Amino acid sequence: MGNQDFIIRNMTKNDLALAIELAAQEGWNPGINDADSFWATDRYGFLIGEINGEPVGCISSVSYGGNFGFLGLYIVKPEFRGQGYGMKLWNCAIERLGNITIGLDGVVAQQENYTKSGFVMAYNNARYEGVAQGKVSEKIIPLAQVPLGTLLEYDQKLFGAPRAAFLKEWINQPGTYTACLMNGDQILGFGVARPCRLGYKIGPLFADNLDIAQDIFAHLAASISGQTIYLDIPEINPDALQLVKKQGMQKVFATARMYKGKAPVLPVDHIFGVTTFELG
Repeated sequence: MGNQDFIIRNMTKNDLALAIELAAQEGWNPGINDADSFWATDRYGFLIGEINGEPVGCISSVSYGGNFGFLGLYIVKPEFRGQGYGMKLWNCAIERLGNITIGLDGVVAQQENYTKSGFVMAYNNARYEGVAQGKVSEKIIPLAQVPLGTLLEYDQKLFGAPRAAFLKEWINQPGTYTACLMNGDQILGFGVARPCRLGYKIGPLFADNLDIAQDIFAHLAASISGQTIYLDIPEINPDALQLVKKQGMQKVFATARMYKGKAPVLPVDHIFGVTTFELG
């Protein structure tokens, strides 16, 4: 088939389930219930490419309030690779977001290609794997007990953009465990552990310092004791590296965090776990 048969359209919610399945086939181990959170964030931010109605590939091009965008779920089925379909999806995703700052967590091997589209390397994120073990802390409360406005304010400082619709769904996914440490009405850190195709991922894990991050991690790990657990850390945060080392976790793979446009200035020393490689 030639490229003239190839069309790109917005996904339906059913299409999004297919995209997440493709991500699972790539070994990315998506969350079992991620689709609802993704869809709530920007239902027009997911594109699918088809040839005569057959899905060929996909990409997410999610906008956070029209001020910040994030690319992910960039997959072309193996049998359709090398024919230009991926680049057409890529260009469509970039065009949709316009001139706002765009972030991505890309495969390190593709970093040079992303650079050609104007993306600049910021740092590497890395996925670590281990076995959940920890202890419950009486100081830690579930996020359901935290005022939503307080949570959103703290999260925005660390994510770099408002994402209320996403976060409300994310912390309420079925099977999810949440943990927050507060000092009076101030959040000192919080974390979310959600069930994935294999085990659980903790993300985000945001905290004011290493001790708080360790307490939150241990509390969440105690809730899923014995399960395989994953944490995606910014490798430029030495305290995050210390956390995974102390937990006996092993590095699985790395991504290149890159930005097109003005990169957000984030307190990376407070980021111990990336929320998701798909949506930032």
